[in-house]
Amino acid sequence: MIIGIVVAAVVLVLLLVLVKSIRIAREYQRLVLFRLGRALGTRGPGIVFLNPVTDRTVLVDLREQYLEVPHQTAITKDNASISIDFIIFYKVVDPSTSVLAVGNFAGAALNVAATTLRSVVGDMPLDDVLSKREEMNAQLRVRLDEVTERWGVKVTNVEVREVNPPPSVQEAMTRQMSAERTRRAQVTEAEGSKAAAILAAEGQKQAAVLSAEGQNKAAVLAADGERQAALLRARGYASALDAIFEVAKTLDENTLALQYLDTLRQIGTSPSTKFVLPMEVGSLLNGVRGLLANQTPRAVSGQATTATKVTPGDPEPEPAELNPSPRANGSEPEA
Repeated sequence: MIIGIVVAAVVLVLLLVLVKSIRIAREYQRLVLFRLGRALGTRGPGIVFLNPVTDRTVLVDLREQYLEVPHQTAITKDNASISIDFIIFYKVVDPSTSVLAVGNFAGAALNVAATTLRSVVGDMPLDDVLSKREEMNAQLRVRLDEVTERWGVKVTNVEVREVNPPPSVQEAMTRQMSAERTRRAQVTEAEGSKAAAILAAEGQKQAAVLSAEGQNKAAVLAADGERQAALLRARGYASALDAIFEVAKTLDENTLALQYLDTLRQIGTSPSTKFVLPMEVGSLLNGVRGLLANQTPRAVSGQATTATKVTPGDPEPEPAELNPSPRANGSEPEA
């Protein structure tokens, strides 16, 4: 009975010693080994065998981590008080140094970040703090990295989350923003008016060009039409003249004299008191006299022919006198 109890106790002690002697470190973890208080370096990842009596370990995480810095009040170069909070991203690059060089990295990093922030903001005016975030982030990262490097920690990035200027500055910024938006609206409206005017001018220009081209084409077509009409009229006149000349070839002096007489008759019926004769009156009268002389024998010969028509058995009539004297007809002799 006693032996069984002793064996069980020994087995339990061995199990406890075995549990204390074996440690498992993950891939992103390292164990800083201390034996009798002296640092023997790092162990891991994987299974690490320890002496539970003399060995002690500190677990270090190698993954990138972040540290939130609460709102810190700082004064800018132009004496403006602002409140800033930011985030620090860091990772351990030397596990032994991170354990041996600093006791509380989080607290030390917060204090270093606050003092570094005041130093960086004090060298920048308020406008740069509000507008040049990237530049301020880079300066904070460089200065913090210079301090944490001796602790075996690398500051990978610093991001400023919020910058709160004083209320008076916020009000001034609001007015400035409103004025800037008003200016941009006016500029945009002016540019729109300018573009509209340019488009209208271009449209008027194109319309004028098209109108001028249309008028030019219309003038060309009108001139071409007038030319063709003139050619047709000229051809008509030429054909009429040719016809007149052909007819005139068959006319004699008697026809022309009759035309002259008709013209004189029309002139005589006109209410005008002045008229122009187309030729000498004497020549006209001579032509008319010749015409009448030619017409009279024809009329007399016609009458004679009619008068000499007799029936058979009658005596032959005497020939009529062709030129009876005026006295026989009861008329006065011609002067």
